[in-house]
Amino acid sequence: MNQSTKATAEGTAQYKDRFSNQLADGHFRQSQNLWMSSIGLGSYLGNADERTDEGYREAVKRAAELGCNVFDSAANYRFQRSERSFGQAFAELFAAGTRKREEIVVTTKGGFLPFDGAMPRSRQEMTAYLEETFVKPGVCRIEDFVQGSHCMTPGYLEHQLDQSLRNLKLECVDVYYLHNPESQLAEVSPEEFYRRLRAAFEFLESAVTAGKMAMYGTATWNGYRVPSNSREFLSLERIVQTAREVAGNKHHFKVVQLPLNLAMIEAFTNANQTLNGKNATLLEAAAEFDVTVMASGSILQSKLSVGLPPVMKEAFPGLKTDVQRAIQFVRSTPGVTTALVGMSRTEHVEENLEVAKSVPAAMENYLKLFSQP
Repeated sequence: MNQSTKATAEGTAQYKDRFSNQLADGHFRQSQNLWMSSIGLGSYLGNADERTDEGYREAVKRAAELGCNVFDSAANYRFQRSERSFGQAFAELFAAGTRKREEIVVTTKGGFLPFDGAMPRSRQEMTAYLEETFVKPGVCRIEDFVQGSHCMTPGYLEHQLDQSLRNLKLECVDVYYLHNPESQLAEVSPEEFYRRLRAAFEFLESAVTAGKMAMYGTATWNGYRVPSNSREFLSLERIVQTAREVAGNKHHFKVVQLPLNLAMIEAFTNANQTLNGKNATLLEAAAEFDVTVMASGSILQSKLSVGLPPVMKEAFPGLKTDVQRAIQFVRSTPGVTTALVGMSRTEHVEENLEVAKSVPAAMENYLKLFSQP
């Protein structure tokens, strides 16, 4: 096969070089031997309908034209429709020859029940879906689901990964995340959680060997942000140690995703993690462990797109809209590689990617926001 099945150092460098005279220095960041755009396209929100599907297809293609090469989805986003919209867009881009597979970084997630195209209309339909899709084929058992919706057994992850690859029309994803693994802690002890995590990592390492993913990680909502004494807390140090127990220092646990935005700054400010017995923030710990950080919720599901205080204009001059300033905050945070933004319309893509024409904010400007009363 002549074309790579995944993002490569050479391919992403070529993509970056396409925009050398159009976008500002600092938009592309090198991490895990890849060049990644500082703004990525997320696909969480939207109705489960054809209109939204088409919106995402066009948004992906437009984003790839404007300097975004990081695309993030999940099996359960819009009942698999977001992955399928991505898959169609990628197929069209590659067929047209305007973009190559090795130029783009594709990430997705598994863990939550995805359903298939729409939410079941009744409990009976839901039970039938579980039985026919997972139980009868021997993928997993009903009791493997925590809170009725989350599972991370090896068999379940294998099933979900293969389904995601079909949806995305790809042979390999660049990052595969365990999706909100802290959900498991609602019903199991920390000791049992890390036993399950180790089993999951054993499968994920085997999937890397099989060429179905390049690396893996955890995509969380609360796990890395809550205090260390919280039931949902995830220790990055212990998670990395679990990966080392499975695969040694050449493990492929390389990326974490968590919310970071103007209203959720814990990754930058809270020293809830540990490094060799010393307190550290999540961003500091990730840097020490060579783990890439992707920020989700960059504009907090549009809540930070309007009505920001005047100091934002002072801290981030040269930008026209509050949504651009909110994105600039996230992409300027030291230690963040990519700020993920949900974009299902081309007009949003065009507005948001204007930020890529600005260099990340100077630290003195960024810190102005933390000195406000």
